[in-house]
Amino acid sequence: MSVQDPGEGLPLELVVMGDMTIRHAGDLKPELLPALAHPGPVTLDLAQVEAIDATGVQLLLATRQAVEAQARSFLLGARSAAVDDALALLGLDAQFAAASDLPSVH
Repeated sequence: MSVQDPGEGLPLELVVMGDMTIRHAGDLKPELLPALAHPGPVTLDLAQVEAIDATGVQLLLATRQAVEAQARSFLLGARSAAVDDALALLGLDAQFAAASDLPSVH
């Protein structure tokens, strides 16, 4: 995972790579902690996620809930086909706003 922290108040982008499965949940959870500590909006780039299961989706839900509980926005950036398929299978695709779905401000 890589973290692109632009500074206070600006969106934080976390790039998740590899698998978001029960086998990797223990490693992923602490890597998502910067999202909780950052004072601004958070975007997760999931384009490089190769596999995701219900545990990975639960990590997304928990991270989103924690960020939004602090009155900050949480968006998914690019998503791999595996992420799209898992969210659709679980009926959660509409629950997660993708950054590309939002109108751009110029």
